[in-house]
Amino acid sequence: MPTTDQHVFTSGRPDVVVPDRTLPDLLLAGVAEHPDRPALVDGPSGRTLSYRELADATTAVAANLAARGLVSGDTFAILAPNCPEWLVGCYGAMRAGAVVTGINPLYTVREVAGQLAQTAATFVLTVPAFLDTARAAVAESGTGAEIILLGAEEPGTVPFAELLAPRDAGLLASLDPAVDLAMLPCSSGTTGLPKSVMLTHRACVANVLQQHEMIPFNGSDRVLAVAPFFHATGFCVVANGTLLAGGTVVTMPRFEIEAFLGLIQQHRITAMVLVPPLVLALAKHPSVERYDLSSLRWLACGAAPLGAQLQQACAERLGCPVLQGYGMTELTAGITLWPLGTPVRNGSAGKLVPGMQARVVDIATGVDLGPGETGELWLRGPSRMAGYLDDPAATAATIDADGWVHSGDIARIEPDGSLFVTDRIKELIKVKAFQVAPAELEAELRTHPDIVDAAVVAMPDERAGERPKAFVVRRGPLSAEEVMDYLAQRVAPHKRLGAVEFIDVIPTSPAGKTLRRLLRAEPAPAR
Repeated sequence: MPTTDQHVFTSGRPDVVVPDRTLPDLLLAGVAEHPDRPALVDGPSGRTLSYRELADATTAVAANLAARGLVSGDTFAILAPNCPEWLVGCYGAMRAGAVVTGINPLYTVREVAGQLAQTAATFVLTVPAFLDTARAAVAESGTGAEIILLGAEEPGTVPFAELLAPRDAGLLASLDPAVDLAMLPCSSGTTGLPKSVMLTHRACVANVLQQHEMIPFNGSDRVLAVAPFFHATGFCVVANGTLLAGGTVVTMPRFEIEAFLGLIQQHRITAMVLVPPLVLALAKHPSVERYDLSSLRWLACGAAPLGAQLQQACAERLGCPVLQGYGMTELTAGITLWPLGTPVRNGSAGKLVPGMQARVVDIATGVDLGPGETGELWLRGPSRMAGYLDDPAATAATIDADGWVHSGDIARIEPDGSLFVTDRIKELIKVKAFQVAPAELEAELRTHPDIVDAAVVAMPDERAGERPKAFVVRRGPLSAEEVMDYLAQRVAPHKRLGAVEFIDVIPTSPAGKTLRRLLRAEPAPAR
């Protein structure tokens, strides 16, 4: 059972011992024990790299990048969908001393250019589908980054195949894992503006070891990587966690329900880490019944709160545990995870990983709160970022003088250590003197048999200041009044809906977060 000291929550488990190693060295340390075991599989084609081939490829990439002028501290950007070469390029660049920044392939030229400029990227790995974007972004950013192209040869680019040519790797940089950066992922933080998070090798190593204590992948696991590698869930949880255990990562370039289900069946996937919209699909989509998903032994969900009833419904339909986790890019990835092999508490985002400390603080008074009380979640641990790149003001606003990361999330920790995340502070709806969490109402709405998905935002109200407004994706005939009545029977009066609008799809980010800001821009509906 976790302990508290002056309202500081801990996991109650022994802290992990963090070795003085780089991330690639940690993940590839067991190659000699299973050299021929599949490490990476391209899901659609079945193309496979063994652990020996992965190790050899990362060594070649590191040596060839160094030969092309990459030096320790340079930034290596990746603008590509999930595929084995994403990870080969990533770990190879890290071994050469580079700092890797993954870029969302759905970004516009301006957004890509912004990330390239912010991180001062010197190389960009991309694929033919995004070559025009990469070229335009490099030009707009003014970085002069060299473009490495996977799967084709085009003028002005370096074929990725050239980086795989054998070369002496004796001159690679010597890195200090506690100081040298491994990653520069992009995060909105608590202010909503894009920032580059500085993660050292030590932070990444600490976090993958912390996560392994709670949800240990194993050598026989085949894990479907549908969460994008540019996001903490896809890279730090799925890729790093699977390779640490000697399992197999099966990559999926983009989500489509039939292809997703087909890959689970074809590759006999044993575990997955998903986002709430995909759990919703597994719980409700009719196509699920047409596929054999019996190989799954568990799946986990993160990135946004998942309602207890939906969590249970998915577990019952698939016949395997559905676990939840909570993380922040500013703390590398997983902060709480539900311990695999223990009875699941639906609705909980898990328990603190070893070495992680937490406080729950009243957002109005700043006073520490105890078990079962709700406030802002503060966190501290060995996986904490070094700060935001070139942004000391934002760093100081997020990490206080005592090293606590102010998450911006509203949460409570129960006496048994279970974390329940309510919502983001900036997403709360203020109804008179009450605070209403959109995620709570969304979870309730999704229990309606004719509601496929839902999102809730604030709408102005003369008397109450704000009222909840629901955007609903319906399966069949359903009126706004029926939706409002359904929720009214399940929540307190101040949480009742002021309006309902029916739409075709709820906008979400690639990481699975509901893009409520896009819905707030929608015109007011006719009730």
